[in-house]
Amino acid sequence: MNWDQIEGNWKQFKGQAQERWGELTDDELDQAKGQRSQLVGKLQERYGWAREEAEREADEFARRI
Repeated sequence: MNWDQIEGNWKQFKGQAQERWGELTDDELDQAKGQRSQLVGKLQERYGWAREEAEREADEFARRI
């Protein structure tokens, strides 16, 4: 699935994101609104990952849904 589709249907996918990244709060996921760059930034902040690792995680999430 591409990020435009995820962003448009974020309310549907937010629960799946919460399951995958349980340390992200509802507020952080609401702020991301399904935007890839926002989500990558939140993953970096919360998990301490390098940008490349956070991008891989986000892209893997998009492929699996």
